[in-house]
Amino acid sequence: MAALSTTTVSIPILAKMIDHSLLHPTMTDAEVEAGLQLSLKYNVATACIKPYSIAQAKKVLDGSAVKICAVIGFPHGNSATKIKVIEAQEAVAEGAHEIDMVVNVGKVLGGDYEYVKTEISAVDFVVKQGGAILKVIFENDFLGDKEIINLCEICTDLEVAFVKTSTGYGFVKDSASGMYSYKGATFPQLRLMREHCGDKIQIKAAGGVRSLDDLIRVKALGVTRIGATATVAMLEEAIKRGICEEEVEVKVNWNEGEAGRVGVY
Repeated sequence: MAALSTTTVSIPILAKMIDHSLLHPTMTDAEVEAGLQLSLKYNVATACIKPYSIAQAKKVLDGSAVKICAVIGFPHGNSATKIKVIEAQEAVAEGAHEIDMVVNVGKVLGGDYEYVKTEISAVDFVVKQGGAILKVIFENDFLGDKEIINLCEICTDLEVAFVKTSTGYGFVKDSASGMYSYKGATFPQLRLMREHCGDKIQIKAAGGVRSLDDLIRVKALGVTRIGATATVAMLEEAIKRGICEEEVEVKVNWNEGEAGRVGVY
């Protein structure tokens, strides 16, 4: 899919692209509660939470149009397959509508794609069985183009609902300085994922989408969902620019993002 010069937006369109992220390991129940109320206020697609918060999320979001998204195998994807399956089953049974699962990155890098495909298939089966959908997190900061393409092809074969760039916590250590850095969603990798996923597979960009222009740019690349903590900033900026309930065509500003990185997580 070629990047678009314009795209159609409205407040509902933009809001329903957002999984409002409530995943930081230090978040208290009170902070999660505030995030759930924010998700409800802005009528986003989902509140993305850790599994233990599902019951809390149901109390706030039941009866609304905001769904519950729970993460499993998060953030490193190292749990045994049977644990990921159990975790997914429990999350769906408790009320999660969507599951974001991290792949086993070591198996991907080692080329054991039979293991990777079997694991994704097993989790996807129980998620679909419970009436939910699966998003498969690649953690692109650890991967090269070859691995990303292979994962896209596997997910297309299995007909998962979404592929997702990152967890937001895939920090890479620089061998020279010892410092940790993180890119998250980048334009080249989003283009690569769109090119190598089937038409029915949706893409979620996570890590780095922090401004309204970031959101519009990734939408123009074919992204249909983002993970974000900057929900208020993006949607309030949209309102300031005159974007409202009715659909309008807006120009995509590519200049700020052409270096490849979407933004700063």
